[in-house]
Amino acid sequence: MLWNARLALLLYCCGCSWAREQQPESTLEFGYVPSVVYETHAYYEPGAIGLLFHMVHAFLYAVQPNPFPKDLIVKLLQQNMGGIKPEELQKVCLCAIYYEIGFIVLTVLGVLFVMLMPLVGFFFCLCRCCENCGGEMHQRHRKNADCQRGFYTASLIASSVFITVGVLVAYTANHNITTRIKSTRRLVSTNIRDLKSFANYTPAQIDYLTAQYTTAKNKVLSDLDNIGPLLGGRIQNQLEKEVVPALDNALRMTGVKVESAIKAMRETKEALESVSTSLETLQDGTGKLQRSLQSERASLSNTLNDPACSNGDVSHTCNNIRGTLSQLAISANFNGLPDVSPQLTNLETVMRTDLSNIVQMGYSAFNDTPRMVSEQTRGVVSRVKALLDKSGAEIVGFTKMFPVEPALQNFTKFLTEGQKNIEAYYPQIDQFDFYRWIACVIVCCIVVLILAFNFLGLMSGSCGYDKNTTPTTRGCLSNTGGNLLMAGVGFSFIFSWILMGVVVTTFVAGGNMEKLVCEPLANRQLFKVIDTPYLVHPGKKNFLPGLLFQDPHLELTIGSLYSDCYENSGIYAALQLENKFNFIKFINATVYNQELANIFEGVKVDLQGIILLEQEGKDNLINFANTGLGEINYQAYLSEVNKGVTVVDLLSFANELEAQADHLPRGALGNALKGHASSIRQIHKEQVLPMEQAMSSLSQSITLLQTTSRELPTKVTNVLSAIDAAEYLIANNASHVVKQETEKYVKNLVGYFKQYTNWVQNSLTLEVAQCKPISNIIDSLEIVGCSFIIDSVNTFWFGLGGCCLFLIPSIIMSVKLAKFYRRMDTEDVFDE
Repeated sequence: MLWNARLALLLYCCGCSWAREQQPESTLEFGYVPSVVYETHAYYEPGAIGLLFHMVHAFLYAVQPNPFPKDLIVKLLQQNMGGIKPEELQKVCLCAIYYEIGFIVLTVLGVLFVMLMPLVGFFFCLCRCCENCGGEMHQRHRKNADCQRGFYTASLIASSVFITVGVLVAYTANHNITTRIKSTRRLVSTNIRDLKSFANYTPAQIDYLTAQYTTAKNKVLSDLDNIGPLLGGRIQNQLEKEVVPALDNALRMTGVKVESAIKAMRETKEALESVSTSLETLQDGTGKLQRSLQSERASLSNTLNDPACSNGDVSHTCNNIRGTLSQLAISANFNGLPDVSPQLTNLETVMRTDLSNIVQMGYSAFNDTPRMVSEQTRGVVSRVKALLDKSGAEIVGFTKMFPVEPALQNFTKFLTEGQKNIEAYYPQIDQFDFYRWIACVIVCCIVVLILAFNFLGLMSGSCGYDKNTTPTTRGCLSNTGGNLLMAGVGFSFIFSWILMGVVVTTFVAGGNMEKLVCEPLANRQLFKVIDTPYLVHPGKKNFLPGLLFQDPHLELTIGSLYSDCYENSGIYAALQLENKFNFIKFINATVYNQELANIFEGVKVDLQGIILLEQEGKDNLINFANTGLGEINYQAYLSEVNKGVTVVDLLSFANELEAQADHLPRGALGNALKGHASSIRQIHKEQVLPMEQAMSSLSQSITLLQTTSRELPTKVTNVLSAIDAAEYLIANNASHVVKQETEKYVKNLVGYFKQYTNWVQNSLTLEVAQCKPISNIIDSLEIVGCSFIIDSVNTFWFGLGGCCLFLIPSIIMSVKLAKFYRRMDTEDVFDE
């Protein structure tokens, strides 16, 4: 029962060890870096006017289908830096002409239009003054006159409609510029607010990063405070399941054998006590029995000496009885057996030591591995805590080393002043835009004026025309229509070249801006030009790092900066600031430095102190083996025990005596013999039976002691050997388990710091000082410069250019149609 209780206790402790088994490195929760939501949405959807923008882009692509001339621009810029050689200049000019051939052709045509239109108008006027070119006020009658008039009318209407569409497109583009310029203020305002938010939140985000070092530090200190359950429990658990099943088997074997020894001690003591008691009982009983038998024998002998025994048949019976009187004697003599009191005394001395408690202390020593580990590593916690506090102070000091906060404050002030300066220009911008809007409206009004003459002329002429009247008798309304058409022709000659001059100028400027700036900016080809190595100077590889850090050899480009900021990455990663002040490297070196590594390497666990059986217990077992059990004369005991208590069985003797008494004649002799038989039975009951029981107990005890005395040395030797083997297994063979689990424990502690450094690195890369405002500024500039202005300017010249082109057929059709509406001076009657 005692061993079962201890086994249950051991299994319970093992179960606790399973429950305490160290889990894989737990994930630390560092929370979320304070985030900032930027207001600017650098996205522009033009709406319905976007269809016009796409038409213009398609037209420009037809004019200029060549890809962006990145190599040409780079070569031109690099040669400008070092001086252009004549032969290279020629090649560059040929490449530029090839690229700009579409613009050149259209520009030449536009210039010809500008130059020729006034001349054509001048000569046309002179020609009409000489009554040529339709100036003669005479109209011949033709059979197909109505058909011609219908064709000219339809053509003029179609031309006027196209011109109307063109002027509407131009006016829409003009109005779109004004509308978008007003919305530009919102973009400017939100971008500046975003930059201010960027500057204001960054110090708090950096402080949050440094503050979360406490999370990792506290977790490490918590694990160090619980190093007993964590490391010790795992070592104990691994010892129980890994150090070969030998350790577990040795412990159990040791426990069983020690319990067996304790049981043997207890049984031996009980046997010795039984021997001593039985021997004393038998010695006392032997004396009493001997006296009783002597008295009974003497009394029976006197009875047999009665004269009645002299008669014939009676004498024979009496002689037979007299011959058996010698059997009434004791057989075993216990008075000569040696006393076992010395052995019992020695054993009682041995058992005063509580071997069971000593064994339990041994198991407790093994189960107390967590406490042992905690005590052996007690000095580590205070040293680590002091070092971690020092590391935390160094991290904070490193962040304060750089004047980030003052610089950002100055940056915020700069933004505020810049915003005020920009807002101060708003009235001037509005005024300039108003003048621009007026100028464009005037240009459109010129076209509208020409259209008014065309449509009024068409309406008046069509309404006043009477085919039954002759050319000389046409009505006033018809004549007015013809005059209005000719007025439109005159205004077309007067203003068309001016309109074309506006178209050519805006086409050359806006078209090239779209193809050379806006389009490559949209597909990021422009960044590749700027990021071309050695573009600015032959000795400076990259432009941006040279400008920011005076280190042009850093692999930092505007394209990479824009891409990272567009993804809202941190400014630390976008600008590759680790090349100038590597905060991650500093964190790694500070959080887990060599001094801390040395402290962790000093975490040693020694299981030499685990003693399964104290020396006192071992001495107790040895003393038990030397209690003198082997010195007892077991043969003498067994020899006497194997004898009967009496020479003859008293019950049989009494029955035989009574049977012989029955054969005698009735009388005093027979009754006397029966009385002796009854006395012998009484002696057997009162004295022989207790002695037989004592002899049986003595026999069992002596047999047990004899067996124990033979097996005792071997048992004690086996117990001591098993205990020594188990202790050696724990102290030596389990060292690799201790080392392995200690390394895992230290690795977990280091893992918390690695989690912190990885979290800091990820946060710096993705969450701290997110530079989306930088990409928003570039996108906003693209939206304002290209989508708001350039696309609208290009749409303006596209619509106005269409008007100018359709003025040519409008002039021709108006001149032809005016002939049918104006009142002629002369006429032909018929023209066969």
